[in-house]
Amino acid sequence: MQANLYALGAITLWAGLASLGVSLQHIPPFLLTGVALLLGSLLALPFVLKDRRQWKIPGSTLALGVYGLFGFHFLLFIALRHAPPVEANLVNYLWPLFMVVLAPLFLAGVQLRARHVAAALLGFAGAAIAILGASNGAAGGGWSWGFVPALASAFIWASYSLLTQRVKPFPTAAIGLFGLVSGVLSLLCHWALEPSVALSGQDWLLLAVMGLGPLGGAFFLWDKALKRGDARQIGVLSYLTPLGSTALLMLVSGRPLSWSIGLAALMIMGAAVLGTRGAGPR
Repeated sequence: MQANLYALGAITLWAGLASLGVSLQHIPPFLLTGVALLLGSLLALPFVLKDRRQWKIPGSTLALGVYGLFGFHFLLFIALRHAPPVEANLVNYLWPLFMVVLAPLFLAGVQLRARHVAAALLGFAGAAIAILGASNGAAGGGWSWGFVPALASAFIWASYSLLTQRVKPFPTAAIGLFGLVSGVLSLLCHWALEPSVALSGQDWLLLAVMGLGPLGGAFFLWDKALKRGDARQIGVLSYLTPLGSTALLMLVSGRPLSWSIGLAALMIMGAAVLGTRGAGPR
């Protein structure tokens, strides 16, 4: 139960990521990723100042963290500006489905039961109804190459989440080191590949919200959830994220709530209940 609460905390913070990404789409993606990740890494400082050993981890673990944090967010921000944001959000939220169905391939002893498959498919269907329902009447449908990085981003986050359970256990504060290294790497790429831009006061405010929330605090909560809970259950719970994310996008864009959101809420909540009823043996 405690692991699910940690997961729900991360999910709540992530619900605002797409809206923030769209609001900041005028900022080059490497710069956006780098600044937000560096701000998020600051949350680990109180723990590291008390015990510097919190950041003493194997290089392979650090590489996995950079793969997850840097790869996921850079590709997501690319997708949000090169494909219709609502549809790109849908493709990106294949990651909970990937996390549920790929668990047996990444984790020894994990069995995928029919209940998990049914819950994952039900949750994905609910997410599709929520996001596609929100796009009714909106401009910009059809195929876009931006869906490719959205799909790649989804795979990266699912595989990262599962692989963190295969490496040697590391302190949750090490997530801050992942963010720090990823942020520096992003800023170096910005310096080498992107034009320099001036950030306004509002830009910095939104970057601070993004960095301390969905690109900061959410990581620490997610890590605790994965270390204490069942990856299959947490993956299904993650379907609450597209519901909240879509609802917030609708609020920001001024779109009214519709029957599709109500139906999606029932399907997603039903999937969460179905998928989290008893983990069973791994």
